[in-house]
Amino acid sequence: MTQTFWIAATVLIILALAFVIYPVMFHRRADRQQTDLRNQNLMAYRSRMVELEKEHQAGIIDEETYQQLRDELAGAMLDDMPDNEVRAKSIPGRKAAMAVGLVSILLIPAATVVLYEEWGALDSVEAYIAMQELGGSDEARAAQMDTLTEQLRERLEASPDNPDGWAMLGQTYMRLERYEDAAWAFRQLADSVKSDDGSQAVALGLSAQALFFLNQGAMTDKVTATIEEARSLNPDEVNSLGLLGIHSFSQGAYREAIQYWERIQTVAPDHPQLGAIQGGIKEAYTRLGEQPPAQEPALAAADDSAQGVGVTVSVSLDEALKQDIPDDTTLFIFARAANVQSGPPLAVVRLTASALPIDIRLDDRYAMTPEAVISGVEEVAVTARLTRSGSISAQAGDWQGSTDTPITVTKEQGSPVAIVINKQLTGS
Repeated sequence: MTQTFWIAATVLIILALAFVIYPVMFHRRADRQQTDLRNQNLMAYRSRMVELEKEHQAGIIDEETYQQLRDELAGAMLDDMPDNEVRAKSIPGRKAAMAVGLVSILLIPAATVVLYEEWGALDSVEAYIAMQELGGSDEARAAQMDTLTEQLRERLEASPDNPDGWAMLGQTYMRLERYEDAAWAFRQLADSVKSDDGSQAVALGLSAQALFFLNQGAMTDKVTATIEEARSLNPDEVNSLGLLGIHSFSQGAYREAIQYWERIQTVAPDHPQLGAIQGGIKEAYTRLGEQPPAQEPALAAADDSAQGVGVTVSVSLDEALKQDIPDDTTLFIFARAANVQSGPPLAVVRLTASALPIDIRLDDRYAMTPEAVISGVEEVAVTARLTRSGSISAQAGDWQGSTDTPITVTKEQGSPVAIVINKQLTGS
């Protein structure tokens, strides 16, 4: 791209020079124009004089007429001649033109480069072209995205005082499932906004979230320390509250999970995952055998709107496996975009084997991130997995079942698609 740009720029500079230099180097000066006019008059005078001589000698005109016509022709010639002839040697126009031409040859290219460096946007053009070229295979797109991401990282490391850049880099790493790099980028974001406790707390909460995903949903010491660091700046940092709620729910501490999630409802009523949070609160109350408290109208409307686009499935356990699987075995029901085998699910529900059989609708309430939601795709594949490890990642010995064909994502509830957990995974 850079080579093509500078070739095009060079051609345009040459055209600009031509418009400037041609008039000053190759114009017809006044003395040249006057000389041409004088020569034309002399040629016309001599030609007419020759004709008069021939007519006089041939007897066509007499002597008196001949003399009269000669005098008239001489007078006309004097009238047509310029009054003030300008000598070339008295006008320094040629030297001035040469000076202007040389200055233009030096000044125009230099000014073009300097002004483009100041106001140009070649980096943005290259980025746009690169994004346009992200077609082709998934491997080609992934390779191109990795290249662009590394270029962004290099620029940020050279000029780290760029919070927006660090936030973009962290989000890109999350989409690429490079969670360790994402945690690092969000940590750099936190360092770049130290003057703002609120922004720094959010950056640390995002870093904790990336570490949580890196450890497959385990609350490690590093995740816990990052959450504590974020909450020391802002006790109501929503990413940290969300992780604490998820962890408490997975440990059976439903009351604590409710407290964390309800706090998010209070401090962030416009949270993009409010529907998923409310769904988790309802499920936690259900586990406690209690009726969820009545919601305020605004929250109830948000919850209803979240239960829109999605898929409904009916999950059951094969009769032959019921004796082998304890009721407290962790159950994950999750959806991914059709033909996608890895990456964060678009919707995920965590239950236990005791909940089977169960009919459940997977929609945006159960999204893991605001950027990846089930309503953003047309078809999904749904998997139900029982695991003793407590991790959503497949492990040898887990039991699972999946849909045979992709399910269309719609607003209508429709009939549930049956999923039977009937297969035990073996080592890879």
